[in-house]
Amino acid sequence: MSLHRDAQAVLGGWVAPTPEEERLREEFLTHLRGHEDAMWRECAPGHLTATTAVLSHDGERVLLTLHPKAGMWLPMGGHCEVSDTTLAQVALREATEESGIPGLTLLDGPLALDRHKVWCHPPHSWHLDVEYGAVAPPGAEAVISDESLDLRWFPVEEIPELSDEATRRLARRARSLCRA
Repeated sequence: MSLHRDAQAVLGGWVAPTPEEERLREEFLTHLRGHEDAMWRECAPGHLTATTAVLSHDGERVLLTLHPKAGMWLPMGGHCEVSDTTLAQVALREATEESGIPGLTLLDGPLALDRHKVWCHPPHSWHLDVEYGAVAPPGAEAVISDESLDLRWFPVEEIPELSDEATRRLARRARSLCRA
């Protein structure tokens, strides 16, 4: 199965928890139907990406990266690569690369959708972000990659102001699933 078909299947079967995310789900599916290259950075109007909230083993803390371009504390995530075959694989690969933590366990997902403006194609384009959660093994130590200015663990309820509501929502949803 191709990554494009996987994205269609994942989004086609996902039950959106809010009306706003249902609207985004439909928008993402329309984008996939209209763009064979919707999974790749080269798709100028916008492209699907995957983000992962990495939680501590007990689900109480979330690992955030100080993103150099956005200047905000955000979860791990990024673009699809030609070697990826599923959105879940993209989410886990990006989380592992950016956190430096081996052995992450991906939670059932997706957990959320988000659409945000980026500058991949000036003046801007869109990331159509499919969001997941993952749990780190006990004692996991994060290693800063060259894609980050800093990495820190934050209590899920104390994500800094220099973040966004999508990050807070994703961390809370991942924690709820981790506790279940």
